[in-house]
Amino acid sequence: MNARWRLAPAMACALVLAGCGYIVTPEDESSPSPAASGAWTAVATKVDAATGGLHVDITVRNDTGAWSAMQATPGQPAVLTTSDGKSIDCGTVFVGTGGTSIAPGFQVRGYTGGTKAKPATQLLYVECAGATSAPGSKLSIGFSYFTGDFNYYSPTPPIGAKLAIDLDKLAADLTYPIAAPVDGVIEKADAKIVAINNCTLSLTSAKRTADGLELGWQTTNPTEYPTYVHIGTPPVVGSDGIIYGFYESPHLADTPITPAGHSADWTTRVAVPGDVTGLYILLSVESKQQKTFVSHAVDITSK
Repeated sequence: MNARWRLAPAMACALVLAGCGYIVTPEDESSPSPAASGAWTAVATKVDAATGGLHVDITVRNDTGAWSAMQATPGQPAVLTTSDGKSIDCGTVFVGTGGTSIAPGFQVRGYTGGTKAKPATQLLYVECAGATSAPGSKLSIGFSYFTGDFNYYSPTPPIGAKLAIDLDKLAADLTYPIAAPVDGVIEKADAKIVAINNCTLSLTSAKRTADGLELGWQTTNPTEYPTYVHIGTPPVVGSDGIIYGFYESPHLADTPITPAGHSADWTTRVAVPGDVTGLYILLSVESKQQKTFVSHAVDITSK
């Protein structure tokens, strides 16, 4: 019932690509502040009756100070505690970022779930069978998260924590995806991003299509060696607080080789409803060393 998790065990060996030139180096009552978890925070945005129980819509916010992905602990129920101290296990838990890292200060209320062949929007919520709404109730959700760069060969160990949500204080009028701006996080659409082997990556176009966005990319290689710069298939997040784009490790998607002293161009696509605006690309760029990815939020809010 939980989101897939990107922290898979590292492979024991690397595929060596001849001639690729890799260099490997190592409080408002209507909108309350989120309940602190020490890492990620969360608020309830709606509490209502579900079939035979209670349904709670949730928004999560990255207050770690770094790029981070999180998910509710698989197989572990959330716990609803009432004002008289009674506890009820809540077996339906969809809370997380779907494997995608989001920028510090960003908040979301859903992600692209389902399967790669049949993606579907997954909103964040908890359902508690047999429970009813009562004053003084609180919800506790166990989760794990990681922060910083994604290194395919040496994944960062997940950190365990708990979200504590006061169901008496429902958040209203939340702003997505940026809850609290953090200096230096947002890249302009025309930025030249430094990638592996001192190559630069640029967004050359962002075009609306019948079912989403087509993003144009260009890498420029100043070195004497051909280089691959992997970016995967970057997702986007917009003013509705939903991450669009099915997550997969960014090293898996095909990317063209950038010849020595030349450039390479290619496109990626992501399905986004036409009425969703205020978009940011959640971009993972192969940097520093092979299969290590640094995250960037690219502003395409004008598209």
